[in-house]
Amino acid sequence: MLFHVSIDAVDPRHVAHVIAELWDGVAVPFHPVVAGSWMAMAQDARNTTVEVYPRGTELMEGEGDADSFGAMGVGHQRSATHFAMATMKDRDAVRAIAEREGWPVKYRTRGGLFGVMEMWVEGTRMIEVLTPEMQDEYRALTAKDALQLKPAAA
Repeated sequence: MLFHVSIDAVDPRHVAHVIAELWDGVAVPFHPVVAGSWMAMAQDARNTTVEVYPRGTELMEGEGDADSFGAMGVGHQRSATHFAMATMKDRDAVRAIAEREGWPVKYRTRGGLFGVMEMWVEGTRMIEVLTPEMQDEYRALTAKDALQLKPAAA
């Protein structure tokens, strides 16, 4: 079960507000790790959260039993990091939000099995936004019985 995920952005405050809007949630500052960080909170049963750090932030392991911490690194323009999120909004509303932000967005299907709206945050980081219909497709595909899951070998 996922409770939160972190991404980086050039404008963490703005990105957190847009993600919160997709959830009808809230965006709040999250400065304990790295100044300028924000969180988008869905305000759902799990308090699902996306932490948005300034671009170039690297999480570092603390020595001994110290907490991990964020540090600014070299950074790259693109990343393999992405996530799929649910929204109660329809395709047109998701598209309108992305277009308002100037972020690329398009509807895609994954292997012809389920649909997603590919939204490219700030043009460089992908979020797969799933409308209610897309969520149903995804859940049908990923249901435990559908996947015939087996425990991983040790």
